Amino acid sequence: MSRVSDPISDMMTRIRNAIKAGQLKTDIPSSKMKLSIARILKDEGFIKNFKLIDDNKQKVLRVYLKYNTDNEPAIIKMKRISKPGRRVYIQAAEIKPVFNNLGIRILSTSKGIVTNKTAKKLNVGGEVICEIL
Repeated sequence: MSRVSDPISDMMTRIRNAIKAGQLKTDIPSSKMKLSIARILKDEGFIKNFKLIDDNKQKVLRVYLKYNTDNEPAIIKMKRISKPGRRVYIQAAEIKPVFNNLGIRILSTSKGIVTNKTAKKLNVGGEVICEIL
């Protein structure tokens, strides 16, 4: 089995693929950062729910995807911004709304993993992990 060089991109790809296939849920190898991202996605209304499943090796994060009444996914676009080869940082003063506040940016800050709105309120900058619309 091969190792994944960017686990956050792998998480996002699994979610995108599950949405394209019309699946109701997807399983992702768990980590603290992925759990924080899933919590933000749930709080912002992009996914229905998530839960941690304990297998004997590594815990699995099961993400339940959200669709509207017309079977349109809640997540239209997911884009990885900061990558292992090129880190992208933003200062608190540079934080702007994403697509007229319809989307969010997830940042890794000194206060933890937060959305761009929360980072602006806390007046902290950080590494831009991804952008979700």
